[in-house]
Amino acid sequence: MNIVEKLSDLALNSLSQDSFDKLRAHYLITKGKCAPIFKMVYGTYSTEDLRQHLEQKIGSDFDILMVHSSINYMQPMYSGSPLELLNMLMEYCGSHKTLAMPAFFFGDPKIGSVSKTFRENPVFDLRRTPSQMGLMTELFRRTKGAVQSRHPVYRMTALGPLAKEMVSGHESSDAPAGLGSPFEFMVKNNTTVLGIGKSYHVLTQVHHVDALMGDDMPVELKPKEKRDEIHLKVKDGDELIPVTLRDNGIKWTCNMDRLPGLLNPGDLSTWKFHNTPLFSGNIKTITESLHASAKKGKTIYQP
Repeated sequence: MNIVEKLSDLALNSLSQDSFDKLRAHYLITKGKCAPIFKMVYGTYSTEDLRQHLEQKIGSDFDILMVHSSINYMQPMYSGSPLELLNMLMEYCGSHKTLAMPAFFFGDPKIGSVSKTFRENPVFDLRRTPSQMGLMTELFRRTKGAVQSRHPVYRMTALGPLAKEMVSGHESSDAPAGLGSPFEFMVKNNTTVLGIGKSYHVLTQVHHVDALMGDDMPVELKPKEKRDEIHLKVKDGDELIPVTLRDNGIKWTCNMDRLPGLLNPGDLSTWKFHNTPLFSGNIKTITESLHASAKKGKTIYQP
């Protein structure tokens, strides 16, 4: 995680939403004023330049491409738009491969956390609630033919031949990234995860191991009777689907800086393209390595 991401997380956790929004706006204005310097130092690239780079770096040996992204961290070096990037990724996958992106929802900023949000308003409108994972993910969510999983927090969007099967039943999975979720489906199918403008710290797949291990996770856990449950309904058009969100009981803190040390060499590649951070890896390989490390008592969590 770079210094900007660390400071952003610190500000988000310590400031009110209004203060954070003002600070973020000031940062973006300052970054815009410095744009000529960034471009001079790191150069610029177009959508086509990025596509050619991805073809060289990750190729096409996948059935699903799971993309985490941030346009903000691509600028000002990237000369394209969120829509251009989305169209390129859809063309890159073509009609025979499936493109997937997160459309997560971590709570109404005016209310607070997921827990506070759903306790105050226990209905999640699947179609009307926008993704909080960036503009491109929201454009993708609204793309004709794209389908969404019915999970109120770890909602996923997918487009392609495996899309419907991938998102089906997510609302009934044992955990947001657990068994019966798109995260298990990605392990069972040939999936490449790709980060564009983001570091590996956003790799949600790591939490699939939490579900695989359950109470055997080598961390401190809350007693089952003290783990919270939130009961709500997901509104999908005229349909209301009951969903229960369950606390996984993990008391320790997630530290994604530990991730590289839990993987085998070659599991995860990280690099920069015109100072834009990128990462990629095979979902099954990453998951298997993390699972093996957890069995040895090593995880992304720390006391």
